[in-house]
Amino acid sequence: MLELIGDSARGEDFALVRLRVDDGTIVDADAPGLAQDLRGLSLLEAAAVGGETLPADALANALGPVLSAPFDSRRIAVAMSGGVDSAVALLKAGERAVGVTLRLWLDPNGPDAERACCSPAAVIAAREACHRLGLPHVTLDLRQAFRHAVVTPFVRGYSRGETPNPCIACNGRFRFAELLAFADRVGAARLATGHYARVVEHEGRLLLARAVDASKDQSYMLASLEPRRLARISFPLGEQTKTQTRREAEAAGLAAARRADSQEACFLAGGDYRTFLEGHGLRSEPGALVDESGETVGSHDGFWRYTPGQRRGLGISAREPLYAIETSARTNTVVVGPRAALARTSVTARGRLFTKVGRVEAKLRYRSPALPATVEETSTGFRLHLDEPAFGVARGQAAVLYDGDVVVGSGLVTSAASE
Repeated sequence: MLELIGDSARGEDFALVRLRVDDGTIVDADAPGLAQDLRGLSLLEAAAVGGETLPADALANALGPVLSAPFDSRRIAVAMSGGVDSAVALLKAGERAVGVTLRLWLDPNGPDAERACCSPAAVIAAREACHRLGLPHVTLDLRQAFRHAVVTPFVRGYSRGETPNPCIACNGRFRFAELLAFADRVGAARLATGHYARVVEHEGRLLLARAVDASKDQSYMLASLEPRRLARISFPLGEQTKTQTRREAEAAGLAAARRADSQEACFLAGGDYRTFLEGHGLRSEPGALVDESGETVGSHDGFWRYTPGQRRGLGISAREPLYAIETSARTNTVVVGPRAALARTSVTARGRLFTKVGRVEAKLRYRSPALPATVEETSTGFRLHLDEPAFGVARGQAAVLYDGDVVVGSGLVTSAASE
């Protein structure tokens, strides 16, 4: 006999759920505020039972750590964020779908936590979308694991003078590892998400590819996803536009149809990353702004506040616009210069090539265009020789390589130079 207890609180309101489970079936339940009696249900069936918000929260907290189910070849686990994309992915997954939402750590000092894809409000929205369709929903509380795997490396990267992209670490590695482990636990044959990307066969293996809707394509953020995992992953929105997605949600009467998209770097909860970094140990320490010859031309209050290509915030009057060229954590200096000094044609990255390739299009920042390049494999990743200069290449950013629309390599920039 197994006893499960879950609770939830909002201000002075509180709910508690107690379940007794024998051989996978709930035999006794003290769960006021839910839509039906839980006795006689499996844990998976209980996860489809809605009710008042706090009791439903408490039930989710009781079920999340232990819920499992036998393998079902028709079952699809669907990652739910509370937004329109995952809601439509759920619609497409069919009647055996199981929704799952990862509750991740958020900065408690952030000004707009409710727009984050992992906020308590997002969890509730995701659960309500599942229950409206009569489908189970499970919440996984991964706040501490996420903080260790994503937030701490983000802070450490900036302390070393890098410009890390936490969404790469979250989406490509942490999130999918946890979601696939959950799919195994609930006996789901596949995992579906609302990302705009595709899985295609390329030279005899499955690889990630750009979405049809170029304005919403998320292949860059997902590029570190291991190709061996792709056989079990589907992106049902990859062949359609965002407009089509919203229309499907409206036709189905989903509350998420008009919901705004979630933020990037969700754990900042709408806050500025510099304020966040200062609150997590990076000191405001005066240092020098120097030109390319080493002459001091100004001052700053922390090298980590600047990234290559940055123009705003330098506070220097000059005959031509000046940009941050590079930073040094060791000396707490920022090198500045004209835009031409940003040009880089050789880029080295730590990562891997997914297939043999000589020519690629290399995307070196999320909002930068891909550039044609020759690529050579190294012992720790690859080196790019760009046909034309890239401006603002930063250590710690992702270098994603494309052959047409197909992602053929991914890594993190470790150095860049002009050949």
